[in-house]
Amino acid sequence: MRSPRTAKPRRRGSQTLFEVSSPLSGRLRVVESRGTRRLVAAGQTLSAYPVSGDWSRLRREYWWRAFEGLPLPPRPRVLLVGLGGGTQIHVLRDVAAPRAVTAVERDPLIIRVARDWFGVRATDDLEVICGEAQVIVPRLIGSRRRFELVVEDATYADVTGYSLTLCRSLSRLVAPGGTLVANRHFRREAALLAAAMAPLFQDVSQLRIRRDGENVVVRCVGRSTWTPPSTAPASRARSAGAVKPR
Repeated sequence: MRSPRTAKPRRRGSQTLFEVSSPLSGRLRVVESRGTRRLVAAGQTLSAYPVSGDWSRLRREYWWRAFEGLPLPPRPRVLLVGLGGGTQIHVLRDVAAPRAVTAVERDPLIIRVARDWFGVRATDDLEVICGEAQVIVPRLIGSRRRFELVVEDATYADVTGYSLTLCRSLSRLVAPGGTLVANRHFRREAALLAAAMAPLFQDVSQLRIRRDGENVVVRCVGRSTWTPPSTAPASRARSAGAVKPR
C-alpha cells in the first residue's frame, strides 16, 4: 500500500486533500472544490460532503433524491451496504432521523477516510461492519436482524449478475412493509432488478436521477410478508421516468 500524501491544488479550484492506494478500491482521493468535499475511488465519485453544512446544492443529486418521498416510518432501522464517505448517513439523519444505522463496507481504508474527512463519527446510533457483503449479509440474516430501510450501493456497475443475488438476499433483511433502495449504473441492470423484486414488494419503481446521467434508483416499497412462486408475474415493476436536472 502506498503511503498517503497530500497533492497540489488542481485546476478550477479543485484540491486533493488526501490520497492513498487501496488494494481493494484502487486509488482513493479526497477532493474539495467550491465548498464540497468528494470521495473519489478509481476515478468514480462515491460520496459528497458540504464542509459548510449547506446541503442545498446536493438535494438534486442521487444521494438525496434516492430517499425523496419514500414512505418511511418514524425512526427507522437502516442498513447501508456500501459506506463510501457516508453521505447517505448524513442525508438519512436529516430526512428520517433513524434510530440506528448499520453500514457494511468491505474496505477498511474507506472507513478510515469516511471518519477522518467526511464527518462519520462512531455514535450510539451507528454501527460499521467491515467485510464483504456476501459474508456479512448471511450473518445478519442468521441473526434475524430486520431493517425498515435497506440501501444497496455496493454493486453500482455490476455486470456479472451478482447484484441480483445480493438484493435477493437483502430482501430477507427488510422488515414487513419496509423498503429496499438500490443504485444502478445501467438502465438494463435496473430493469432486471426491478423485475426480480416486483413479486416481493407492493410497489417497485425506477427513478432516473438526471436525463443526461446514468444513475437509476430502484425503489422497492412495502415488503411482502410472503414469497410468491417463482412464476409470479413481475408486472408491478414500473418506471418513474426521467427527472430533469434542476
